[in-house]
Amino acid sequence: MPIYEYQCEACGHQLEALQKISDAPLKDCPSCHRAALNKLVSAAGFQLKGSGWYVTDYSDKKKPKGAGKDGNDAATGSGSTESSGSTPNDTAAV
Repeated sequence: MPIYEYQCEACGHQLEALQKISDAPLKDCPSCHRAALNKLVSAAGFQLKGSGWYVTDYSDKKKPKGAGKDGNDAATGSGSTESSGSTPNDTAAV
């Protein structure tokens, strides 16, 4: 559940409230008991902890497994610089 910050317009009292997202905003100040609370905008404070929360976890799924740094696939041989299409086994015995 998120923590919301409130400030009273009448007395300036600030407070934090742990509420569900679906809950209605608070209106009554616990200090002066007037209906003058306003919800404040604040930065979200959370951390992803534990194993498995790394940037590299999802980046490898975009590339094929055999792709190198230059994007050539080592398994298919694309990007190779061989000039002839023959292999040593294709030569005929004289």
